[in-house]
Amino acid sequence: MTTVTFQIGPNPPPRLDKALGRDVPPEAALSRSRLAKLITDGAVCVNSAVITDPRFRITEGAQVSVTVAMAEESHILGQNIPLDVVFEDDDLIVVNKPAGMVVHPAPGTPDGTLVNALIHHCGESLSGVGGQRRPGIVHRIDKETSGLLVAAKTDRAHHHLADQFAAHTVERRYLALCYGVPDANDPRLRGIKGTSFEAGNILRIQTFLGRHKTDRQRQAVSFTAGRHAVTRARILTALGAPACAALIECWLETGRTHQIRVHMAHCGHALIGDPVYGGRRKLSAKAVGDAGVAAVAGFSRQALHAATLGFEHPVTGENLSFEAALPADMRGLLRALGGEG
Repeated sequence: MTTVTFQIGPNPPPRLDKALGRDVPPEAALSRSRLAKLITDGAVCVNSAVITDPRFRITEGAQVSVTVAMAEESHILGQNIPLDVVFEDDDLIVVNKPAGMVVHPAPGTPDGTLVNALIHHCGESLSGVGGQRRPGIVHRIDKETSGLLVAAKTDRAHHHLADQFAAHTVERRYLALCYGVPDANDPRLRGIKGTSFEAGNILRIQTFLGRHKTDRQRQAVSFTAGRHAVTRARILTALGAPACAALIECWLETGRTHQIRVHMAHCGHALIGDPVYGGRRKLSAKAVGDAGVAAVAGFSRQALHAATLGFEHPVTGENLSFEAALPADMRGLLRALGGEG
């Protein structure tokens, strides 16, 4: 057990939970949701009296003590799995996840995940998220998508990062290889519902996304139900002669399951290698050569990489931005299609 003591500052919010969220010392690493639970659990005293009502009206100068149990060990075991750590401090860690790694344990994948690796790597530096010694996962990327992901090491950092993702203020940019070239000069694209072009030949796709009606493992585009989703994409390099594929940059206004994969397939530019949404398309040997055709046929995952991640540090307020270069398999595919990998 540890006890955090502090005094309520001037002009506090009237509710106890909001006042604690404002004035609790940053080093306590307690989020608003964690403090709310501690109040209802009877772990908060105001002027030596236990208060269990989050709506309790608190005043300036009140003496507060919060008793916090030591974080319990997670039921998820740490595993010594190599990690490509891009950045790490006391509050968070940014990693470059390889393709093939699941982010969080789930039925069918009980171990060997990024969370297992993070628990081992971070060890005692995990102060606890929600009362458990585990990393706080605030976003995920698909198993076969490579690239950047941030995880919180404290409860407070987890809450702050989650707020940024919910507010869509986090910068996330992806590199992808797709079939065809999503160009504004293509009249077919302008006829697809939900697609439009912005200045600079930027493709904008806006739909709802939800579970597929018959295949629960897939997501599907809808215009009547589901969750609002907006994806933007621009061409970086047209590939082939004549052009029949492209290296594109995609960025998200929202972050939905499989969003880029579903949206690019919806507009007829599915990602190369995507086993779920990519179909069985083939490129012409006349356009990309036999090596290009073979490279596409042998690429066994969606050609998607989370290349840029930017957010505000949850404690210092510093704006952080990280980049991860294309992994070797995507560089090889790009070269085979005539690009510079």
